[in-house]
Amino acid sequence: MNPSELRYTEDHEWIGREGDVYVVGITDFAQDQLGDITFIELPAVGRAVKKHEETAAVESVKAAGDVYAPVAGTVTAVNEALEREPELVNQDPFGKGWFFKLGDVDAAQLEELMDAAAYTKFLETCGD
Repeated sequence: MNPSELRYTEDHEWIGREGDVYVVGITDFAQDQLGDITFIELPAVGRAVKKHEETAAVESVKAAGDVYAPVAGTVTAVNEALEREPELVNQDPFGKGWFFKLGDVDAAQLEELMDAAAYTKFLETCGD
């Protein structure tokens, strides 16, 4: 996914359209803050999620955290490769490191998220 075409949350998730579904992952900033990711728990396919709902979990050498649904929708697929190779998130957070896909997304909620320029500006307030 091209980071400049995605939408972002203040919790450092990204979402981007791929055909009829939307792909969700965490940003480069998020994976960098977590450090080496060692475990990922993915949601069940078919699960309906609400905006800001805890949808996946991440553990790293530094911390554990949750991945929240950027918008409401239904999980249509998960990246099973992450269960075997969680480090894919560190290596390619906008590509092979995606977490799950959502269908039945509320388009109005997408518009509430930050575009790439707004997210870049938001990162300036996050510090290291």
